[in-house]
Amino acid sequence: MNATPDRPSTQPSTKQQRQAARDAKLAEFRAEEARRTRTRKIAIGAGIVAVVAVIGLLVTSLVLAPKPASYTAGDSSGAKIEGVETFDYQGGVHVAGPVEYAETPPAGGDHNQVWLNCGVYEQPVPNENAVHSLEHGAVWVTYDPAQVSADELAALETKLPSSYVVLSPYDDLGSPIVLSAWNAQLKLDDPADPRVTAFFEEYWQSQYAPEPGALCTGALDAPGKVS
Repeated sequence: MNATPDRPSTQPSTKQQRQAARDAKLAEFRAEEARRTRTRKIAIGAGIVAVVAVIGLLVTSLVLAPKPASYTAGDSSGAKIEGVETFDYQGGVHVAGPVEYAETPPAGGDHNQVWLNCGVYEQPVPNENAVHSLEHGAVWVTYDPAQVSADELAALETKLPSSYVVLSPYDDLGSPIVLSAWNAQLKLDDPADPRVTAFFEEYWQSQYAPEPGALCTGALDAPGKVS
């Protein structure tokens, strides 16, 4: 009987099996790396979109935010503004403790040695410190919260400059709004009254204040300061 010749084996060799296992692991690793790369790209893209959105909101808010009114230093030249009362305080003495003032709110006179930092306050501020700020050329804008609505207050704020102004509530003011500078005062009913602007043009940083241009920062922040 003739012998049957050996046939080549169809089973992979041990070497081939190991190579196949290595190839499978490499393919799995590459697939995982591709998945991680896609995830990173999605995360980076989402982050960029978020940053762009935030920047867009900031730019929009800056563009749409109301700009402070702009005035030049007043010369108190005597422009006729209907309703303005004037006084004759020559200067003030630095005193400790409360001061009795003739006007409400005061428009000059003795005052505390520490001036009030200019800005917007949500609570009443001390007369004696605010008067010191008037001495430096600031305008003190007071309003009666019982007579001025939130919308009216917002409208009033658009008329104010960015510096040398104090805005604060004042209980029992006797008038909805009172503008005070050193030796000058104007009582108003409506924040839209054009005399608001006229008063600032005449008395803001007036050269006739006792110490025009002296600091209106770096001293006292009274309670309730918001800006």
